[in-house]
Amino acid sequence: MTAHLVVPAAGSGPGILLIQEIFGVNDYIRAVADRLAAAGYVVLAPDMFWRIEPHVEENGTGPEELEQAVAMAGRFDPATGLDDMAAALAHLRSLPETAGPVAVVGFCFGGTMAFMAAARLDPDAAVSYYGSGVAGSLDMLGGIDCPVLFHFGAEDGYLPASDVELIRSATAGRAGLEIVVQPDAGHAFDNHLNPNFSQPRAAAAAWERTSVFLARHLGVA
Repeated sequence: MTAHLVVPAAGSGPGILLIQEIFGVNDYIRAVADRLAAAGYVVLAPDMFWRIEPHVEENGTGPEELEQAVAMAGRFDPATGLDDMAAALAHLRSLPETAGPVAVVGFCFGGTMAFMAAARLDPDAAVSYYGSGVAGSLDMLGGIDCPVLFHFGAEDGYLPASDVELIRSATAGRAGLEIVVQPDAGHAFDNHLNPNFSQPRAAAAAWERTSVFLARHLGVA
C-alpha cells in the first residue's frame, strides 16, 4: 500500500490519517493534505483501493468516472480496509515527524471509514465528512471512545435527512460526539475541485469547525 505524505513547515506535529473519497488519492485529497499540513499536522493519505486497483485517481466530474468510482467502492471490503487503516495509522505514529496525538479525517467513502476507524481502531479523534455508510454501521457506535465530529449537508442526495436524524438520535447524550449540518449543502460540498459538488460557503463553515475540533483534541495552536 502506498500513501501520500505531507509534513508541515515546522518539520513535525500531530498526525492525521486522511481517508480519500471514492475517487482515490487525487488532486483534491492532496490539496486537503496540504491544507492540513499548513495548519501544522503530519498528514498521511493511504491508497485505500490498492488491493482492488492500485493508484486509482479520478476527478469525478463526469458520469462515467462517477460510475466507475461507485463500482470500485462496491468491491471494497471494509474489514480488510480497517486492517489497512490500522497499518497506516501505526506507520504514521512511527514516523519521526509525528509528535503527539493522531486523528483520522475522511470524506465521503472516507467519512464512513473514519467512523469505522473511531469504533474499531485507536485514533485520538476523528472527523467524518458526509459518510453515507455511517447510518448503516451504527451497531459499531459502542466501540467509540474518542471525540468524533460528523459533517453533513441538509440537501445531500446521497445521504437522506432521515439517516442524519438516525445518527443524531443514536449519538444523543454521548459526550464528545458532535454533529454539524450545513443548510442547503449537498454531498461532497468540501470538494473545491469538482464543480458538480463544490459549495464554498458550506465548505468554509465546516472547515472552521474542523480546525477548531482538531486543534482542541490534537493540541495545535
